[in-house]
Amino acid sequence: MKRKIIVACGGAVATSTMAAEEIKELCDENHIEAELVQCRVNEIETYMDGVHLICTTARVDRPFGDIPVVHGMPFISGVGIDALRDKILTILQG
Repeated sequence: MKRKIIVACGGAVATSTMAAEEIKELCDENHIEAELVQCRVNEIETYMDGVHLICTTARVDRPFGDIPVVHGMPFISGVGIDALRDKILTILQG
């Protein structure tokens, strides 16, 4: 089953692109079919239909129903990247 993933940042360009590339690679390595949608944090609600995971590189303090939200800054900084990759795999394979 294809997993729909939103990758959001403040401007929908630089950091979300880096995070999206990391998530795509993670999915490919683990044979997870994924559809990635990049957007700004304030546009998340527009793309939420059928979403399995939201990854943000900007601070988000609000919930999005029962959709899991992960903070994607480790993809940018490298700090905590293994834990984040494990968390994403757990969500997508669950």
